[in-house]
Parts: sequence; C-alpha cells; structure tokens
Amino acid sequence: MSVSLSPVSLAAAAANVVGKVRGGVADLRPMPRTLIDQGPNRSVYRFHGESSGPPVLLVPPLAAPTLCFDLRRGCSLAEHLVGQGRRTYLVDYGSVAFSDRRLGVEHWIDEVLPRAIRHVSEDAGGQGVQVIAWCLGGLFSLLTAADQPDLPISSLVTIASPVDFTEIPLIAPFRPLVAATGGHLLTPFYRLLGGAPSYVVGRVFWATGIDKEITKPLAILRNLDDRDFLAQLEAVDHFMDNMLAYPGRTFGQLYHRFFRANDLADGEVDFGGRIISLSGVGVPVLVIAGENDTIAPRRAVERLTALLPSAPKVDFQVAPGGHLGVLTGRRARTTTWAHIDAFFT
Repeated sequence: MSVSLSPVSLAAAAANVVGKVRGGVADLRPMPRTLIDQGPNRSVYRFHGESSGPPVLLVPPLAAPTLCFDLRRGCSLAEHLVGQGRRTYLVDYGSVAFSDRRLGVEHWIDEVLPRAIRHVSEDAGGQGVQVIAWCLGGLFSLLTAADQPDLPISSLVTIASPVDFTEIPLIAPFRPLVAATGGHLLTPFYRLLGGAPSYVVGRVFWATGIDKEITKPLAILRNLDDRDFLAQLEAVDHFMDNMLAYPGRTFGQLYHRFFRANDLADGEVDFGGRIISLSGVGVPVLVIAGENDTIAPRRAVERLTALLPSAPKVDFQVAPGGHLGVLTGRRARTTTWAHIDAFFT
C-alpha cells in the first residue's frame, strides 16, 4: 500500500503525529456544567452558557458513559445545543456496583428519570422539558412518558432506540439457542455476576464494529493528514474505555422482556403484571435511525412510529452513521443535529 501526500498534507500529517505523541489530537475537555440535583443513581447537571427558552434534557442509556453527548469539542451534542442558545441539562446515572444488582427497569422509569425531569423543569422556571435520548435511554424515556403523562415533558427525541428486536440481524443467530434453553442461556451468568460487567459490555460494543477495528490502522495511515478524523477516532476510543455495567435485575428484564419476548414490538411491556403501553405517550416525538447501525437497524427503530397513536406528531428521520456515529459522528453535525434543531423549532 502506498500513501501519497502533498507537501501541505505531509506537513499536516507530521503535525498530527507530533500531536499524538504528545498526548493526543482530540480536545476531550468536558463542557462546563453545574450539579443541580442528586439522588440514588441520579446526578442532574446544567451546562453553562447563555440560554433561554425550553430546557433540553439529555438522557443516556445504561452502561454507556455520558460522554456520548459530549464526545469532544467540535463534535459534542451538548456543545451544539448550548451554542444554539438552548438551556441544556444532562442526567448521569453514575457507576453501577454489585450492590445495585436488584435494581430493575422500574427504578429508572419510576424514580430516576421522573425526578430528573421535574428538577430540570423547576430549574427552568416550570417550563416543559424537551428530552433527547439515545439507545436504551430512548426506551426508558418513552416508558416514563407513557406511564406518567403528568410529567412536564413537552417533546421527545429518540436516537437509535430499537423497539423490534427481531429486526436486529446481529442477534438473530442466538435466538434458536435461547429458545432451546428456555431463555436460561444467560440467566446463571448475570445472576452470578450481579449484572453485565463493564468489561463485558465494552467488548460486546467493540465486537459490533470489529470490521472497523481491523481496518483502523489502514484508515489512520490514509487519513494521517486529517486532524478531525484522527480526533474522532481518539474520542471514540476514550468513550469505549469508559463503558459501565448493567444492574442484574435490569439486565434480566431487558433480556427476557425485550430480547426474548420482544414485547416492545407490540407497544406494551409487562413488568410482572404491571403493563406499560406506549400508547400513553402524548407528546410530539422525533425518531432517528442510523443508516449503518447494526445494533439498532432502521427497521428495528422505525417500528416505533406505528406504536404512538396518542402522540400529536411523530416524525421519522434516517441519518448517516452507526450506533454511536448517528448520535455524535462527524456527519451528525449536519444531519442528526439539524433534524433535532428543525424539530424543536
């Protein structure tokens, strides 16, 4: 393989190599923020900046660090929203310990998210909250809004949040094995470990993009003069190094109710006799899917648009990128974020 560089590109490549040697080329400084509320598995922050209008709350999934919304300077959704003059907030669940193994999905949709939403609304003078949620955070936000329609939520944006798990080719090969074992394939392991440990979550997430990992050295060589490209790779690696764990009971519910029973594909979830229906969501919703997402493919995400009969408006958009890339990839700056801006406007 030969990599031909012009004198200008060669100089840029040399500068990038020096930057990498000196510690990196990505600006990983977090956006300044202030803690406004705290409780069990809940820290709510308000980002600094001149802002007005309705508050925006960023809701991450479990197991993923809140870096997903603040990946790096120049490619941070939080930075973008603050730059747009929006009053922006973030809920952080903190790390998950073995002592949290008995926490179920109910904890997040009954306690963590409702309290965060109410505190954000109060901090913003009682205004309705615009929620932006990624992956599982989107599912939890939808269930919260459906179960507690009195919450001060004015709109919902879900990004890469799958509801039909039969449309995920990545897990299709495991379904016969799960069926043959009566669903007990993973049960002994997550009960023994108290959940899904962070190192397991990280490896699984890494494996979904293994083709890119294999070709990464070649991609770096081909883009050695592209500082923004190198910074993005560096920031994603930083994100991957900070994956968190799933609590045992929550992981079990996700495995049995979402993966095995595929409850959400019909718009209802049964938590031990307590049924929550997505038909209870009564606010405008924007659903965004990633073109190249293997974890939450378009069809698995788009199914949601047929499950929200009470929402006054449901928009669906497809944007470039994989599971993380559709949220905070380099092209998300002009696609996904633009869709969000238009929806809020």
